[in-house]
Amino acid sequence: QGQLVESGGGLVQAGGSLRLSCAASERTFSRSAMGWFRQAPGKDREFVATISRMLGSTYYAESVKSRFTISRDNAKNTVYLQMNSLKPEDTAVYYCAAGKLISSESKLYDEWGQGTQVTVSS
Repeated sequence: QGQLVESGGGLVQAGGSLRLSCAASERTFSRSAMGWFRQAPGKDREFVATISRMLGSTYYAESVKSRFTISRDNAKNTVYLQMNSLKPEDTAVYYCAAGKLISSESKLYDEWGQGTQVTVSS
């Protein structure tokens, strides 16, 4: 299996922006749909966004639609999550994941990164 490495988290004020990156091995990236999930303290991990392998089709959780954008750079084996108009409720550890199919179900992803903390202050 490959390795997923997230970066770009940090502390930002409400209304601000952050861009998360997730670098993958070429083997993982070339065969996978990529997704972002998040987990806030005391809550279950939840789906954020996903992008398909070939056509770049995207799907978002309702809570982030129109504020977040997922994209992938196949030349760099990297997936991004651009987060705008951040809210305190977006505070969580954000995880990158790789799977065979575009999906909002975490169980369909078989590779996970270590996570990156995003904190949005009010």
